[in-house]
Amino acid sequence: MDKINISWKRKMFKGNKVWLALGPDEKPLTENGKVLMKYNKNQDYEYWVNEKNLEEIIPGASIELQGTKKIKDKASLKNRKEEDEKLVSDEDIPSDVIHIYTDGASSGNPGPSGIGVLLRFGKHEKELSRDIGIATNNIAELEAIKNALLELKTTKNPVRIYTDSSYAFGVLTLNWKAKKNEELIDSIKKLMRRFKDLKLIKIKGHAGQEGNERADFLANKAVKKTKQGRSLI
Repeated sequence: MDKINISWKRKMFKGNKVWLALGPDEKPLTENGKVLMKYNKNQDYEYWVNEKNLEEIIPGASIELQGTKKIKDKASLKNRKEEDEKLVSDEDIPSDVIHIYTDGASSGNPGPSGIGVLLRFGKHEKELSRDIGIATNNIAELEAIKNALLELKTTKNPVRIYTDSSYAFGVLTLNWKAKKNEELIDSIKKLMRRFKDLKLIKIKGHAGQEGNERADFLANKAVKKTKQGRSLI
């Protein structure tokens, strides 16, 4: 459908304020039983999701996704905290833990690449979306973790980093022998050793986990920036 005929309605999706696409009949656009939504009305990247996961906005809720911010919606904060804790349910969760979701994306292998990072500490969040030029997907996954670690201003707090990359998890924690990217891997391991309590946790990608989905969106957003930059050359 021509996007000129699309209007947008505010909804909640897994604790996030999003925009739901409506057709000329003011009904949600559907495809294969899913509806179209996006986190920011001005972005190009869109998602097809199950309509049952969308909810009406609770009056008074305030969640913004620009830079560092404080989450004011108590229900959203509780849901996100519970989701974080489920990922590390085999251990006691320190009260001062920093949760970090990372993802890398590449349009081609190698090709225009970007990283996405969501840092979460208590009621505060920060997002990173950076293009890294031409790279492989494995490099993008590693760069996302490295950029996340460099973003932290303290090494004293417990840190939990979630990645859906088997490659990154293997070379950084399972002593997989790397045939490429040795210098980048060594630099990340050096950064990791600075932290008193840091764990890298492998999670399943594209499984509806809110933090991972946010990181994926930010990485793909950065890829588009890389593509746009190359088109001007």
